[in-house]
Amino acid sequence: MVEEMKLSEDWGAFSLGVVALSITSTRVIAWLPKINKWNINPSEALKNAEIPFFILLALFLLALTSIAIFGMKESLKKYCIGFPLIFLLSFFGRLLSNQKVIHEWGIEYVIWALILGLLISNTIGVPMWLKPAIKTELFIKTGLVILGAEILFQTILAAGTRGMIQAIVVVLVVWYFCYFLSIKLGLTKSFSAILATEVSICGVSAAIAAGGAIKGDKKEVSYTISIILLVAIPMVILMPLAAKMMNLPDAVAGAWIGGTIDTTPAVVAAGALYSDKAMAIASIVKMSQNVLIGVAAFMLALYWSFEKTSNKKPSPMEIWYRFPKFILGFIIASIFFSLILTPMIGGKLVSSIINVTKELRAWLFTMAFVCIGLDTKFSELVKIGRGRPLYVFLMAQAFNIIFTLIVAYILFGR
Repeated sequence: MVEEMKLSEDWGAFSLGVVALSITSTRVIAWLPKINKWNINPSEALKNAEIPFFILLALFLLALTSIAIFGMKESLKKYCIGFPLIFLLSFFGRLLSNQKVIHEWGIEYVIWALILGLLISNTIGVPMWLKPAIKTELFIKTGLVILGAEILFQTILAAGTRGMIQAIVVVLVVWYFCYFLSIKLGLTKSFSAILATEVSICGVSAAIAAGGAIKGDKKEVSYTISIILLVAIPMVILMPLAAKMMNLPDAVAGAWIGGTIDTTPAVVAAGALYSDKAMAIASIVKMSQNVLIGVAAFMLALYWSFEKTSNKKPSPMEIWYRFPKFILGFIIASIFFSLILTPMIGGKLVSSIINVTKELRAWLFTMAFVCIGLDTKFSELVKIGRGRPLYVFLMAQAFNIIFTLIVAYILFGR
């Protein structure tokens, strides 16, 4: 029981997700200020949302996350001192991502948030008073619980079975390819599992879920996330160009883009660069892959339970201990919004609620990536695996690109 109490960050994220979804689904909060697109003058970004609204948003996020800080018996005072800078850096990250040219190129807010954090950590360094507010996992795990509300079964079913078939086939084949390649090149089983889950399911969320399921090294998770975001930038530009050079049908191009690019906003941006239909198919395929996050986390937790008990049958408590509680929140949120809330109040109202939860999740993810940047030093990243994880990622991603194109042609080429 003492060991379980140490996992309060998972339960904290679970609790914060439940609170956030409760106040949005009951319409206690039905609107959040948004940063508009802007061209030359940044003030255009705040045309319909004055600064006081963002101050209120910062106070709300501080109050919300402080629930978990208090529950984890950490210093609320120290957390409150550092939080304003975390939010301010997040605000500037989102402001930069909404510049029209930058937005059209698909350089999303999480990348800018990461860059701002990296600039500080690798130049002037992170001051001691800021460190208690660097809560990477709490922010991103809470965001993942909220993400569950966006995974509606009705949407997946309406999109047909082809997107899910592609997701399952690609995830299984690419996961095993990346995992065994990693083992062959001498990476640990835990690092191999995190890399394989990220490449196959495509995304930061998958890497975090895998790391949580196997209790992996936080530095390995941060390393994987950094690679994801750096590689995603050129892929957003090059994938649509490659699809046009091959003259791919819209549906095939969308399925290919959705199955290979590693973050949802980047998938949407790359799909839009090709065509509206490609963007729609890419989003559906990406969503189908996101559904598998919970399944992958459960399977990894189960497998690692056997690993840690020398392949003997693990007890139910061991499996429960290893299972990431924020993934439980993700699954519950998806079930509740899909099977209870939607039939109860209708799809249109649920859609308006999800618009608010998406914005809230985006802020939590932005703060998480600011924290990843603040907690990452290039000198330490270079030491991890002596470059082998990067080689594994690039080779596995190349295999993913080729294999997914073949599967997309088979399923969507008719």
